[in-house]
Parts: sequence; structure tokens; C-alpha cells
Amino acid sequence: MKTRKLVLSVMTLMLVIVFSACEKDWGQKPIEASESILPERFKVDIPSSLSNTETKSVSMKSANIDTLKGNAIYWNLLYFIAIGEGAADVVESIMWHIRVFDIQDVIELTYVSDDDRRTKHLEVIDNVNFDGRDWAYQLTITDIDSEENEDGGIAMQVFWNNSPVQGVAMIKPYNLDRSKNRMHEDAMYSVEYSETGLAQYDAWMKIGISGLTVEDYQLYGMNAIKMFVGKRGDMVDVYGNSSHPNAKFFTDEKGYNWTFVASGDKANDIAIAEVGIPYSTIDSDSREVILK
Repeated sequence: MKTRKLVLSVMTLMLVIVFSACEKDWGQKPIEASESILPERFKVDIPSSLSNTETKSVSMKSANIDTLKGNAIYWNLLYFIAIGEGAADVVESIMWHIRVFDIQDVIELTYVSDDDRRTKHLEVIDNVNFDGRDWAYQLTITDIDSEENEDGGIAMQVFWNNSPVQGVAMIKPYNLDRSKNRMHEDAMYSVEYSETGLAQYDAWMKIGISGLTVEDYQLYGMNAIKMFVGKRGDMVDVYGNSSHPNAKFFTDEKGYNWTFVASGDKANDIAIAEVGIPYSTIDSDSREVILK
């Protein structure tokens, strides 16, 4: 029971950090999506049966072959997937809120953040190339007083096309809000979203989070996650892995990954997941090694 409470408190703290950028109240009504060049969506919604912080609302059942049973593995998995999804929520929320600046074309401006009261610089340019791909637009937000730093003070950078919608976003939360993210100075988020390119999916996204700070007492604290989410109709596939440097199970050796392949049905609110917990030091791409 004590371990369970520790996991809950640690994951709740991390979710507060991840979702901190979603709590703004700009005091203005956002403009209509059709008036902005910003994409209206930048994520795939994951069913609550796979991404959920309210464990009381979820009923789980283990398979007979499971080495570790239900709650210890699958309930925690919901938290880890929810944190990954939170990175996409942050991107989508920020892009929605900056619609108040009426971004209909290239633009450059400064504003004072409601969160950390620091001055930010926002710039949108068009017709750019990034990572070998052409993009219609690039949006960059920097923390002005940090622009001489090695990271250039970059808080958020997004590259996107609108027809069809596809894009790549990168966020350094510390430069977005120093007041709430001071404990995670090196954390980085990346989100790639597309409504094209994979025939079996209507839309898909790739999410990566790295550099989260994990204290010694945080048994299941997560310092990184990478996952893929694909949607077709009401079905959503999720696979990936999260890193937990302090986790230990049957020995004193620390450092495990939650590695998972899962599918959820939003209409019927059900899901199934296969989970492996290999050592973080394993260097293999074999399904037999990682999941079995």
C-alpha cells in the first residue's frame, strides 16, 4: 500500500508538470479556427481505457501467463501513457491559445507570459525546410533573456503543413515556464502528428519525452518515454516504452523499462495490452527479448 501511494504521488506530480502549460486563462475568446493558419488539431486522442489517471474508473484483468499481476503493471502503464499523451496536449493547447494573436500569415511579436512573467518572442515564417522536409510554416517561441544560452532560449518550435495536416513540434518546458518547470531544466518534448502517410491509419502521432528529473526516492519515477499512436475509426493502437531508472522488482538491480503494445476501442471503452519489463540496459530490437 505504501508503494502504491508513492507511485500515485510521484505520477500526480509529473502530470501537473506536464499539463502546466494547459492552465492559462487568456481572458479572451479564441478566434475561429478558419481564420488562423495554425492547425486545429495536433494529436490523436487516446481512449481512457489506455490513458487514464483515475484508476478507480478502470477494471483490469491479468492473463494467466503474467509474471507480475494486474494492478502493479497495468495501472501504472495507464499513467505512463497519459504522461506521454500530455506532451501532445501541451502542444495543442499552446497552439490553440496563441490564436488570440490572430496568426493568419507570417508574424513577429513579443509578449509577457502569464505563467512565469518573462518576456517571450514569437515568430512565424513560411516556406522552410527542416529535417530534410519542406514545411509551409515554422513557429518559434523563445525566452528572450535566454537567447544567448546554448539552447538559444527556444521554448517551442513547430513546423507544419495544413493540407493535409502534418507537423513536428519540439518543446523545452523550462523555457516556457520557469516557475513550474525549474525541477526539470533539461526536459524536452517532441511530437510528430500527421493525417496522412500511413495507409492503415486515419491519423497518427509519435511522442518523445526525455530529460525528466527523477529523485532517488521515486521508485517508478519516469525520466523518458517514446511512443507511437495510430487511429483508425474508433480503434487506437499504442506502442512504445518508458524508462524508470529506480525501478526494481525481484533483485536489487535498478533500471527497467515499461515496454508495451496495446489497442483501445473508444466506442466500447475497452483495451488490451501486452507489457514487458526488460532491464533498461538491454540493447535489442527483438520482440522475443523485449516482451517475452
